Amino acid sequence: MIEIKEITKVFQAEDVQTMALNKVNLEVSKGEFVAIMGPSGCGKSTLLNIIGMLESPTSGNYEFLDHQIFSLPEKKRTELRKKHIGFVFQNFNLIDELNIFENVELPLLYLGVPAPERKLNVTEVLEKLEMAHRKKYFPMQLSGGQQQRIAVARALVVNPSLLLADEPTGNLDSHHGDDVMNLFINLNDAGTTIVMVTHSARDAEYSTRIVNLFDGQIVSEKY
Repeated sequence: MIEIKEITKVFQAEDVQTMALNKVNLEVSKGEFVAIMGPSGCGKSTLLNIIGMLESPTSGNYEFLDHQIFSLPEKKRTELRKKHIGFVFQNFNLIDELNIFENVELPLLYLGVPAPERKLNVTEVLEKLEMAHRKKYFPMQLSGGQQQRIAVARALVVNPSLLLADEPTGNLDSHHGDDVMNLFINLNDAGTTIVMVTHSARDAEYSTRIVNLFDGQIVSEKY
């Protein structure tokens, strides 16, 4: 599904260059659950953003679902991202002014899905995550664990091939964190490919492979 070859990312700030990634090679097969670990500043989130087509590398190649991503026009990349990739972030990134149903519905609006189909899909994913009874609530009326569950629902409503998660339990206590990780296990068992960035060794143990980054390079992998 994912094939990254010799990816390098350099950030330029005035006269200072920072190498976030240094000739990274990584393959992820369909159905895998990969955890990316490493100290702060090692390039974890940069790598995740490149996989999610939110950033471009300075050099290297990235193939996703048999597409050479960085030879594609931006419009085609955006279409691939919207149709095939779901994102879950540490800070939930829910919109306070929208209720839960509307937050989850948003990606379908961007894809131009008709209203009856949107209603059906949102209802289905909220029921799956046991949050349908909260659909008229607003984010600030929910606990942190419930907000993260809604963030996962929003990522899943497009039925993505790939779920990308950046520190998904970072703002949760251990109980709610375990709930989210067990949810990921169930999604992975159902066929969703997951790539997760985490500082937590406990969360990483839920994955099928742990990739360790240090100073922008992959230094070890553990199955």
